[in-house]
Amino acid sequence: MPAASQTGRDSKPNGGVRLLGIPTVNDRLIQQAIVQRLQPLVDPSFSEHSYGFRPHRSAHHAIRAVQGFIRRGDRYAVDIDLSKFFDNVDHDLLMHRLGKRVNDPHVLTLIGKYLRAGVSHHGNIEATPRGVPQGGPLSPLLANILLDDLDRFLERKGYRFARYADDFVIGAKTLAEGQRIKTEVETFLQTLKLPVNADKSSVLPMNELCFLGYQFRGLHLIWSPASLAAFKHRIRQLTNRSWGVSWEYRYRKLKEYLTGWMNYFALVIFDPVERLDYWIRRRIRMCYLKQWRKPRTRIRNLIKLGVPERLAVSIGLSSKGYYRLAKTKAMQMGLSNRWLKEQGLVSLKDQWVKCRYPNG
Repeated sequence: MPAASQTGRDSKPNGGVRLLGIPTVNDRLIQQAIVQRLQPLVDPSFSEHSYGFRPHRSAHHAIRAVQGFIRRGDRYAVDIDLSKFFDNVDHDLLMHRLGKRVNDPHVLTLIGKYLRAGVSHHGNIEATPRGVPQGGPLSPLLANILLDDLDRFLERKGYRFARYADDFVIGAKTLAEGQRIKTEVETFLQTLKLPVNADKSSVLPMNELCFLGYQFRGLHLIWSPASLAAFKHRIRQLTNRSWGVSWEYRYRKLKEYLTGWMNYFALVIFDPVERLDYWIRRRIRMCYLKQWRKPRTRIRNLIKLGVPERLAVSIGLSSKGYYRLAKTKAMQMGLSNRWLKEQGLVSLKDQWVKCRYPNG
């Protein structure tokens, strides 16, 4: 009998927080075995416009698809937000869809048990009469099976769309067309018993669209405001001047985060990448200043790093704040970009180039 999932949290690319239902190690292995058996059977029948959690497809493919809408003249985007999708999946509907694709009653029975296993929160098991717990290997496949009905509806209507799990965007040439599409899709979603978050659903100009953490600027891409805010929040944590860890550890954690973040956001245009690099280096220099608290220590270390004595003394005796001093000529000369790289600081610019031009 499957055990109840444990509650957890995860960060979304767009800066939000995702609540998880994490299965036990044993249940995770069983779920993974089910996925390995079912994925090859059901995936070939999925829509070509579905990009989430499928072999050889990614969020980048979904983003490129939306750029294709813009090239073909779509000026508006229909952005519909499914309200707590994974929490609201109707078990009977899902099992009925599964039954059409899977003819093994033992597998169907086991999946049904996982859906009803409940969630453990601080030792208390809460029943799950609805929903698919996020956090397990099986959840994305079940989501794609249910939402394949939506994909087929959109295809029959001839709409241009891209879906990544429960996030999807539909292209429209005019505002009126977009509003008509939105009404039709919201009506169809009622047949799947999936509520729509009206406050987060709209028809908007393409250059205001935020999708999967990216924001569209014509054919160009930048990170969405929420993604950027989440990034800066994490960098402030990793460059907190009062964080009592070794520099080796700090640089290692920065490398892990910056590399992963830039790999995901490699589609953005180059200009803002350099600005973020400058901001990160300034915060790192601020941390060194905090560590060199005494004037004598600041002066001595800056001179060792090749800063002229006059400039080193001006920093050492200054009463200005650490962050303000971090942008001075003396600090940029002593703790140069090259020196910071030698210490282990990853450059977003270098990572961007590596992702965009992997073959050099």
